[in-house]
Amino acid sequence: MSGQALRRPELDRTLAALADPARRQVIDLLAHRPRPAGELAREVGLAPPAMSRHLKTLKDSGLVEESHPEFDARVRIYALRPEPMVHLLHWLEDAERLWSEQLLAFKAHLEREG
Repeated sequence: MSGQALRRPELDRTLAALADPARRQVIDLLAHRPRPAGELAREVGLAPPAMSRHLKTLKDSGLVEESHPEFDARVRIYALRPEPMVHLLHWLEDAERLWSEQLLAFKAHLEREG
């Protein structure tokens, strides 16, 4: 797969972060709009400390970013960052291209043999 060596650590972090169903649910929610941590915890059905751990993992992976509204620095608003998903999309496209080439070669082989 071309060019993936440079993005491999980022891709590994993204895939590891997305391995958990609760974190995938957070990503799905944030795909619609940025949300406060408390709202995410309620929507996903997790206690705030558990949500905090998941949000830290997502933040460390680069999938989300955190901001604080001017009116209350205690509130944390989370939003998606597109870059990690772009790396994932490129990796998936490369994998699809590889499998398509392999399947076409296999089909050609079977047609020659058959």
